[in-house]
Amino acid sequence: MKFSCSLKLNHIFRRLYATSGHANSYVVLYARKNRTATNRVGVTVSKKLGHAVVRNRIRRRLREVYRLNEDKFQPGWDIVVVARSRCLNAEFSKLCEAYLSLAEKAGILEEQA
Repeated sequence: MKFSCSLKLNHIFRRLYATSGHANSYVVLYARKNRTATNRVGVTVSKKLGHAVVRNRIRRRLREVYRLNEDKFQPGWDIVVVARSRCLNAEFSKLCEAYLSLAEKAGILEEQA
């Protein structure tokens, strides 16, 4: 992630959960402006979805979706992505499509020329 860093602080996660999120059957996306020139991205996967190996695989896939499309996002946002159960067996292309559609709904994608 060239233009971003990881979101790790619990109070920032909680602050984002208080905002209205955007959801589909694969993921839930929470976004809020921050006061920096970079994006901070956090990924949450519940223990209900599986053991650590399964959760880490989902986390890696969601981080990769963001990494591949990082240049499409506006700078200066805190983003939290929460995985849902359909995310387990989803194809990578469906996951990308779901992630980007929610980012567009949230208004955090760059305007296309």
